[in-house]
Amino acid sequence: MDLKAVLFDLDGTLLPMDQDLFMKYYFGELAKKMAPLGYDPKKLIDDVWTGTKAMVMNDGSQTNADAFWNKFAELVGKDCRKDEPVFDSFYRNEFCKAKAACQPTPATKELIDYLKGCGRRVILATNPLFPSVATENRIQWAGLSTDDFELITTYENSHYCKPNPKYYQEILENIGCAPEECLMVGNNAEEDMIAETLEMKVFLLTDCLINEKNADISGYPQGGFKKLKQYIDTLLQ
Repeated sequence: MDLKAVLFDLDGTLLPMDQDLFMKYYFGELAKKMAPLGYDPKKLIDDVWTGTKAMVMNDGSQTNADAFWNKFAELVGKDCRKDEPVFDSFYRNEFCKAKAACQPTPATKELIDYLKGCGRRVILATNPLFPSVATENRIQWAGLSTDDFELITTYENSHYCKPNPKYYQEILENIGCAPEECLMVGNNAEEDMIAETLEMKVFLLTDCLINEKNADISGYPQGGFKKLKQYIDTLLQ
């Protein structure tokens, strides 16, 4: 079946990064931002992680944003929603210091432009754990624009997370494509390659490989951007 759409992960895929260093910047700056409002730094980080787990476990009955904030409110008090503008300000400003953990490459823009020039649809299938403002910033760090993508998954518009296959099913429903018409490209052996269970084509980008469970990845098409371009060309023939 003809390749109609290519789905890309962001962190570690279109935006190469040191994941550990990224998290260090992210949580360090968040703790500093929220401390004046009375948030204990260690508890804040623990509570954000717990809210993140609530998004990962989302059963589709609410957006990921609601899943996060409902759990976060249970932990820190229902009045926390009044601090949402401060969190938004953080993601718009201080969060950008985490760019120092990233190593953007021109290969991302070249590949996106190539695909669009071939008439293929391009989707940003980044795990929707962040608000749109944080995702838009990371897109810019990668040397890209929101206009490069037909759909961008964020915690506001998504009801599931990776590695739940329903995350990918929701994307397919939104873009009106069959799984066999799509390719998922990502660097995470579990979260991204799970798309294959829906009969989507997959490619494991190994430049910033994450394989926490030491899964056997030998059966996946894989490699760097050059190998990815070659693989896409075989699908376009």
